[in-house]
Amino acid sequence: MLYSELGGLYNKLESTTKILEMREILADFLKAVPAENLSDVVLLLSGRVFPLYTEKELGVAENMMIKAIMKVTGHSERDIREWWRETGDLGLTCAKAIASKSQHTLLQKELTVEMTVSNLRKAADMTGPGTVDKKLSLVSELISSADERSVVYLVRTILGQLRVGVGWGTIRDAIAIAFGVESSSVERAFNLICDFGEVARIAKDDGEKGLNSIELEIGRPYRVMLSQTVDNLAQGFDKVGRPAAVEYKYDGMRVQIHKRGDKIVLFTRRLDEVTKQFPEIVEAAKKAIQADNCIVEGEAVGYRKGQPVPFQEISRRIKRKYDIDEMAKEIPTITNLFDCVFLDGKSILKTPFKQRRKKLEKTVKPVKHMVLAEQLVTSDEKQAEKFYQEALDDKQEGVMMKNLDAAYQAGSRVGYMIKIKPIMESLDLVIVGAEWGEGKRSKWLSSFLLACRDPDTEKFLECGKMATGLTDKQFEEITERLKPLIEHQSGRKVKIRPEIVVEIGYQEIQKSPTYASGFALRFPRLIMVREDRSVSDANTIKKIRELYESSKGEQVKQE
Repeated sequence: MLYSELGGLYNKLESTTKILEMREILADFLKAVPAENLSDVVLLLSGRVFPLYTEKELGVAENMMIKAIMKVTGHSERDIREWWRETGDLGLTCAKAIASKSQHTLLQKELTVEMTVSNLRKAADMTGPGTVDKKLSLVSELISSADERSVVYLVRTILGQLRVGVGWGTIRDAIAIAFGVESSSVERAFNLICDFGEVARIAKDDGEKGLNSIELEIGRPYRVMLSQTVDNLAQGFDKVGRPAAVEYKYDGMRVQIHKRGDKIVLFTRRLDEVTKQFPEIVEAAKKAIQADNCIVEGEAVGYRKGQPVPFQEISRRIKRKYDIDEMAKEIPTITNLFDCVFLDGKSILKTPFKQRRKKLEKTVKPVKHMVLAEQLVTSDEKQAEKFYQEALDDKQEGVMMKNLDAAYQAGSRVGYMIKIKPIMESLDLVIVGAEWGEGKRSKWLSSFLLACRDPDTEKFLECGKMATGLTDKQFEEITERLKPLIEHQSGRKVKIRPEIVVEIGYQEIQKSPTYASGFALRFPRLIMVREDRSVSDANTIKKIRELYESSKGEQVKQE
């Protein structure tokens, strides 16, 4: 299949902002994609060449892309950087450079989807001496084979900057329409195997029956069930029913523990594998989990001198490759297990929570670094309130309330699981812009532009700037994280590729015409960088609107 066909599709998608129209365009396209290309095409539509659950990265940044464009077109670095400054987009810059090059390659190969995916996967797997030159050669080959329209999207895909307004929700619905299956079945399948391409292939080949036969697999992460938030225990009981399971809300890292024999694999909430980064969890799991094969979930909490530390303290280990044993000794973790979703060779997602908890209790023998989450089953608000206070006294965040008869719904934020915390609810937002500081902070980015998600348009909507309350060390650390994500710079202002999620506290939410969301956070402050969360986990505009309306109601009560 020619990549130019995909380029034409991207161009059509960019020409409309209507979600329903995008969905129809995608569905019609997917119907015509050859079966052998479908999986790769769907991945490319999401701007990826690997499934969501893999840790592989292409490792091609802007500087290498500039060298590739120079190599293919013969233009100078100065020209390319000048065009880049004008367009703010290396994809458009590459197209301009190709259009204006003086010599055209004769008998060049036409770029195919197969060649694109093959070259990029080879580039991602390269290590050792000569890697940069080899990657440059693979990328240059792709650019030289692409036409002027398609190369725009090719470059954006390689840099992780494909922006055609298509998110997972649109792809999900297009797959459902194209192959005559239920959208809910597509979503369920994706939540369990986290691979857009494989889900599309199964939908095409085996239809509804094939999608519904997909189950959890040991060693492959799934999207965890998420909680909703309420203000108090009474609201919690209204949501989950009576009696309810009330559990400690730990301030830690949510972890999936996959066990087959003596092999243990760990995944975070955002599907990162962290087996090597948390050896104490691996060793504890081997001792504590009595089943030969199972998947359990828990919250790993870090401790220093016997006292729990904020999640931020252990989050640094998630991406760490060196000095892990030293960090594990300095701040060891205790994993508090609260659910079991796979046991003795089969999924138990549909089993009611109270039975899953019993299976968990029978399967786990508590050890030094792995225990069962503290739990109370009650219908009594006074008992629940006492338990809630005990959680706070133990320096945990609050409590979770769970429906005892509910199944586990992977990837969903359903009302089966509720969290209650005593402080004004923080927000998980994405950094989408910043400004270089002045004076002694001129070498750091500051005044970070924060955004929430709009799941309908798959866009990020600005809702405030965080400019104060950070230490010099925090400014330095965040700057280093954001530098590789800078997409465009104008004066001191930079546009940031949305990848970093931060937990933000604030004084209140106000209406504001300044930001695309229509709201502004008053005095936003950094709580922590959320290493365990992806941009798809960031709070939505709906959540901010709800918090705003809720705060208005409280003001009316007080008046």
